[in-house]
Amino acid sequence: MDSAVFIPAAVYLAVINLTAFIVYGTDKKRAKRNKRRIPENTLIMLAALGGSFGALAAMGVFRHKTKKPKFYIGVPMILVFQLLLAGAVLFRCNVFVLSN
Repeated sequence: MDSAVFIPAAVYLAVINLTAFIVYGTDKKRAKRNKRRIPENTLIMLAALGGSFGALAAMGVFRHKTKKPKFYIGVPMILVFQLLLAGAVLFRCNVFVLSN
């Protein structure tokens, strides 16, 4: 894969995953303090935009949103879909070549 595409994609994924992790942690902190919360749709959207690994990590670290099916089923499903999509793209770009 061309580094002109790979490096920006890697930077984007690092930033969105770190952002998701921080936002999930912030929402947990707000929940403990009975403050205004971050909407669930925002949390799910962060995962869907590529931050699923960060969201899932934050769910475990902060024990946040682990009882809601929308999160404990939805976020891992988003992650699996994103991994399959990334694998398909990398395979299509001949990064992974199957040989006999």
